[in-house]
Amino acid sequence: MHVFKVDGMTCGGCVGSVTRALIKADEDAKVEVDLQSKTVKVESKLPALEIIDVITTAGFDARTAH
Repeated sequence: MHVFKVDGMTCGGCVGSVTRALIKADEDAKVEVDLQSKTVKVESKLPALEIIDVITTAGFDARTAH
């Protein structure tokens, strides 16, 4: 499971955009988004850097959460 801090998410529409982008990149991905803490947990076969690229392409700033 990868955990990312995603800046720029402000509403349910943003959550949907991030989730759809990740599912499109890996249809078997399990995605949990916490809008309040601006974190996204992803269980996927994709490496972390590729997941960050997918989120960034969807229009959001993403980085690995520590």
